[in-house]
Amino acid sequence: MRNVYTVRQVNSYIKNMFTQDFMLSRIYVKGEVSNCKYHTSGHIYFSLKDESGTIACVMFAGHRSGLSFRLQDGQQVITLGSVSVYERSGQYQLYAREIILDGAGALYEKFEALKKELSEMGMFAPEYKQPIPKYIRTLGIVTAPTGAAVRDIINIAGRRNPYVQLILYPAQVQGDGAAQSIIRGIHALEKKKVDVMIVGRGGGSIEDLWAFNEESVARAVFECSVPVISAVGHETDTTITDYVADLRAPTPSAAAELAVYNYREAEEQIRTYYEMLKKRIEMKISEKRSVLERFKMQLNYAHPRQKLNENRQYAADLENRLRMLMNNRLEKEKHRLAICAERMKGLSPLEKLSQGYSYVQTPQGENIRSVTQVHPDSEIEIYVKDGKISAMVTGLKKEPDNR
Repeated sequence: MRNVYTVRQVNSYIKNMFTQDFMLSRIYVKGEVSNCKYHTSGHIYFSLKDESGTIACVMFAGHRSGLSFRLQDGQQVITLGSVSVYERSGQYQLYAREIILDGAGALYEKFEALKKELSEMGMFAPEYKQPIPKYIRTLGIVTAPTGAAVRDIINIAGRRNPYVQLILYPAQVQGDGAAQSIIRGIHALEKKKVDVMIVGRGGGSIEDLWAFNEESVARAVFECSVPVISAVGHETDTTITDYVADLRAPTPSAAAELAVYNYREAEEQIRTYYEMLKKRIEMKISEKRSVLERFKMQLNYAHPRQKLNENRQYAADLENRLRMLMNNRLEKEKHRLAICAERMKGLSPLEKLSQGYSYVQTPQGENIRSVTQVHPDSEIEIYVKDGKISAMVTGLKKEPDNR
């Protein structure tokens, strides 16, 4: 019985044959792009055709770095890849790794060779990159005097900061003599001592941009004492000038934004800082005033006048206290004196005299209390209620002692 194989076995066998073929593992295929589709996954599906046939192609998202332009129908391209079989459909197709526009292959090889040479010389090293100043007064521009690139730079720079002076060197950026024109522009603006320089042009094919891949232009940019921003083509375009420049901008518009600071943002930032500074100063002044008031109170408390006033008040308090104590003592003594006066009043001879008694004494003031103290013809003085009587003793009679 004959051998019978499954479809899967046949497709797998054929794919293995393709894989073992060395020529098909790395092959350049030239043709016109058709049925180009960018999938949401990032893969690119297209076909290459010529007058005699068509081959299906796919470039996976992981190999998109090998495409420096946007693939479109009708383009003549050279595709580097490998031919293999897609087992599910049983169709063979070209798995692309690099795609270049037809006619640019030699230029790409030259580009890669110069890129490798200059990189090995250290011209791409980050330590040689000059910082782009944040605030500039003059901006030099080396580009064509007409075209979208210069208009974009002028418009964006004017909108971001109209006070920045723009100095344009109208250079030839394409064709014969373009490289020397660009170099002259770099040297001329360097002598003008601009703050920053933009060197670039709008997008185009590799042939159109080739002046910026010349080694002489790369060396002029590298040796320039003024910081250089490279702005060549669109975001996907890459030139040797981009690698040696101090900063690469994806587009001329982006270069203007990188070079010119937005003064409105600066004004807003200054206003914000002003308000912050004002608030902090007011807070600081308030704090210092509080401290000053505290020191003022301490100074007033320690002032000699304050001490003198306190001592005066203390003296006045002592005086009031002394007066109060004296008044209390006087009142107390007046009360005691009144009591004593009442007591003495009861013992006073005058009081007795007012009651009908009399007081007798010698002219010498000696109280006569006994008949033995006088004799007949002795002078005596008798005090009565309303006066004194002078008399003479005419006789004496002594009472017997009945004790």
